[in-house]
Amino acid sequence: MSMMDRLQARPRVVALDGDDTLWHNETMFVTSHERFRALLLRHVDLPPERIDAWLLDTERRNLKTYGYGIKGFVLSMVETAIEATGGRIPAGDIAELLRFGRAMLDHPVELIGGAEQAIEALRQAGCELWLVTKGDLFDQESKIARSGLAERFDRIEILSEKDTHAYRRLLARHGVAPEEFVMAGNSLRSDVLPVSELGGLACYVPYHLTWAHEQVGDPGGIPFLTLRSLRELPDVLRRLPGADCPGSGPPPSLRS
Repeated sequence: MSMMDRLQARPRVVALDGDDTLWHNETMFVTSHERFRALLLRHVDLPPERIDAWLLDTERRNLKTYGYGIKGFVLSMVETAIEATGGRIPAGDIAELLRFGRAMLDHPVELIGGAEQAIEALRQAGCELWLVTKGDLFDQESKIARSGLAERFDRIEILSEKDTHAYRRLLARHGVAPEEFVMAGNSLRSDVLPVSELGGLACYVPYHLTWAHEQVGDPGGIPFLTLRSLRELPDVLRRLPGADCPGSGPPPSLRS
């Protein structure tokens, strides 16, 4: 099914990602990563890119155990520091890494420009609106609550992973067919390609920073829409046959 074929009916559910789609998130990971690199360079004579790769490998290895989120990131920093220094990292520096994590958990939630306006436009149009995010349950619940957006969604789902199997289970649990489902988010790996592969309408809203694990190569012939901003999403839906979602802005680009 081509992307344009998927645009021939009003969607039943519109879902939005949270991190780096509705609020800024990756910026604080990048900041903590840079502080970790500087701390470790006090103890080891390694190229900075080698430290970055070491931490990324540790994070990927630990995903099966810790899942996504700040806590897994902090534990991966600690593990990498211990391995890279051969166990010589001082306890005071381990404590500093833990402070990095606490600062991230306490960091204010800052909404991305246009997110609130897009949500309100979708709500006014009567679209069933879901928030579908992934990561540590406690951390995600805290960010959602502090964002002030929770009451604007009809359903909030926090998943441990966002792949085709997870989306299929989610839609089946609520009796939603893939062709009735729209997902918008900043991650090709988690928000876009899995939904498109299932037959839903996937909308890619790029963020200026992307974690290396979420980056993908050429997605081949998998179709999706690219939006310059989440503000464009209501206009995309308004132009579907039978839909009346308000919006404005230039048409999105089609990547198929």
